[in-house]
Amino acid sequence: MLTILFSPSETKHSESNSSKLDTLLFGIKGRFKILDEYNKLIMSKDTKALHKLFGLKDNREFDRYTNDIYNALTCKAIYRYSGVAYKYLDIKTLDETAVNYIERNCIIFSNLYGPILAGDNITDYKLKQGESVADIKPDVFYKDNFGSKLDTYLENSDILDLRAGYYDKFYKPKKEFTTLKFIKDGKVVSHWAKAYRGIVLRELAKNSINSLEEFKKLELPNLHVKEIKKTKLKREIVFDII
Repeated sequence: MLTILFSPSETKHSESNSSKLDTLLFGIKGRFKILDEYNKLIMSKDTKALHKLFGLKDNREFDRYTNDIYNALTCKAIYRYSGVAYKYLDIKTLDETAVNYIERNCIIFSNLYGPILAGDNITDYKLKQGESVADIKPDVFYKDNFGSKLDTYLENSDILDLRAGYYDKFYKPKKEFTTLKFIKDGKVVSHWAKAYRGIVLRELAKNSINSLEEFKKLELPNLHVKEIKKTKLKREIVFDII
């Protein structure tokens, strides 16, 4: 099996179509400490605290995010996020088999919910990357509480880590894993890296790739393997964007 580690995005779709928050990867119980504190903050309507929590300046944007998360409707995480990577993934244009692949094989590292499957249902929320919830640092909280669970979960999987570097703080694999780097005109790209992470996930799903060996044989649009670097447990595939 191939498991893909993926980043969330700051921007999200507001639409919800499923029941209240319930089942998440590893269960919801282990998240109550941080979720309860988040819920207290958003229900307090404390403008100063919410400015800091959300990273928003306009109070008129607050109403969307100040609903009790335990009673709010949800949608699958893979449909919730709307950033660059998700635009290029373009989940709504994939067939059912490809969507099911992503829902089962992709773990998204949410700033609020921690590691969740792409098929898990989550509420619409806002939490600025790197921001603490009360005195809880999400990256430290989830690393401490879910690190060993992820080690066990990934024990028999090949790991393709498509996350932005920030999310190493939430979890770093304890076994061999593969990352990707994208080069354009001799320079490492940032914005386009997000786009190509979405494109790569899309191609993995369309082709039902189930191992790193299968991935190595996959032809990716506008990408050419420049080199492969190996450092300890990390294998980095460097692509030229052509």
